[in-house]
This record gives sequence, C-alpha cells and structure tokens, in this order.
Amino acid sequence: MQRRTFLESSALALPLSTLPSWVNLFVPSAYEMKPLRRNVGIFSEKGGTIGWLIQPDSIVVVDAQFREQAGHLIDEIKKYPIAPIDYLINTHHHGDHTSGNIAFKGLAQHVLAHENSKINQMNSAKKNGNESDQLYPDQTFKDRWQQQIGDEFIDIQYMGPAHTNGDVIIHFQHANIAHIGDLMFNRKYPYIDKTAGAMIENWIEILQQLQSYFDNDTLFIFGHANEGYQVTGNKDDLAAFSDYLTAVMEFVKGQITAGKTKNEILAATEIPGGSQWSGEGIGRSLSAALEELGY
Repeated sequence: MQRRTFLESSALALPLSTLPSWVNLFVPSAYEMKPLRRNVGIFSEKGGTIGWLIQPDSIVVVDAQFREQAGHLIDEIKKYPIAPIDYLINTHHHGDHTSGNIAFKGLAQHVLAHENSKINQMNSAKKNGNESDQLYPDQTFKDRWQQQIGDEFIDIQYMGPAHTNGDVIIHFQHANIAHIGDLMFNRKYPYIDKTAGAMIENWIEILQQLQSYFDNDTLFIFGHANEGYQVTGNKDDLAAFSDYLTAVMEFVKGQITAGKTKNEILAATEIPGGSQWSGEGIGRSLSAALEELGY
C-alpha cells in the first residue's frame, strides 16, 4: 500500500471542545453516542461498533448492528435538522454489522460494501431464510473507493481475505480515523469465518501493513473488544493482535509437528504468546488454524 499524505497533526488532533455544539446534545441511554474527532464518532450498544460522520450537510454511517440498535442511532440522528444519510457503509457482511441495514431503507441514499461482502450477505440470508429482512448494498467496489463527503475525505481499501473475504478499511482522512471493523478484536478471541473465505496468514499480513501505512496519530475503530478494553485504539493494539494470530498459527503448526491429534490440539485452553486474549472462543482460533493448515 502506498502511504497518503496526511494533514498536519495539529489539525488532526482536535479536542472534543472544538466539535460543533450540536454534537454534544446526544444523550446516552443504554447505548453510547461518542464523538471522537472532526464530526466522526462511534455508536456502541449490541454488535459490531458503528462509526459515524455527522455534518450539517452530509452524514455517513459505518455498519448497522441489529435492527433495534440501528433504530436507536437513527432516532438520535433525527433529532437534528441536518442532511439525509449519504452512505451506509458495511465493513463486511456478518449479521451483527448488517442486520440493522434494513432500518436505513428509505433513509440512506446508498448502501456501500465490498463486492464479496454483498455476495456473502446474500448467501447468508438465503441460508438463514431471512432475505426479506435484508437491505443489500446498491453500490460495491473491488479494490478501492474514494469520495469527498462534505469537508471529509473517505478512502476505503480492500486488502484481501482476513476475518472474511470481504473486510474493508474505511479511513476518514481529515480526522485520521480508520474504522477497521472485525479486522480487530481487542483482547477478545476472534471469529475467523472460514465459510466466507477467511485467511489467518493474510490477516496477519494486513495488520502489519496497516501499522506501516498509518501514522502514530491514527485512531482506529475496532469491531469488538473484550470486557475492560476499548473499541478504539492505536497501532500498538494492531501489533498485539497480529502477534496473537501469529502465536496461534505457530502453536498449531508445532502441535501438528509433535504428532498431536486434532482433538488434542483443540483441547488446549491457552496459546503460548497469546495470554492477553481471553474469554470464550479459543476453539474458534484453533479450528480455523487447523483448517487453514489442512489438518
């Protein structure tokens, strides 16, 4: 990836006090509407973290959680006499990121996603028998999508299969905020969707490239975080997750070389070098690594 020129850090690191006064009118309840920088913020309730860009003349939403949660976000947006929603962007197809799409029907001018994400969403809906509950992207792209939205420039890139084969990186360049969806599980065991083309080795490579591509002022929005951790962070968090995925692959390779059976490998309760990752779900990482290694 080629590094783009960022604005001067003094313009990027604006304190919340410089945000428009109407942003501070959001009143949290069971959910949180949190401004970050330059009209960009996050919405957290249930599911993958939603990102938003709210300006007087334009609105962009990234991911939609579930229908009820999307409704809560829309209720907050509707409190203000501002522009319609230009784009709803999906980082990938999973239901905790796209089930709320349908709430934006008639509100979002366009739904945008990677071409593989749309295919995956359609296939998943057919399999689960909930096609009528979907709002599919009407715009897709293959490698890159860029557009000026109000006074913000949005740059979206696809770097290949990782968590799925349709994950994208959405960079709000002037704010220097990158929403990377489920490319990042902050200290939480990840879901690695091999049914949708996930590839751990390439995921590691993407995380490493992102650390080189973005600068130290970049604020990342993560899809998920373990209890006690944040859904925003920096390049150090990406490095830690890359190390975790590397540790998973090295552990499974070592176990295979040592002659362990699949069931013996899956019985592991911890991964050397991956102690920061915890909770339920270690088996998902081990199973995905075994499948990727053809064992």
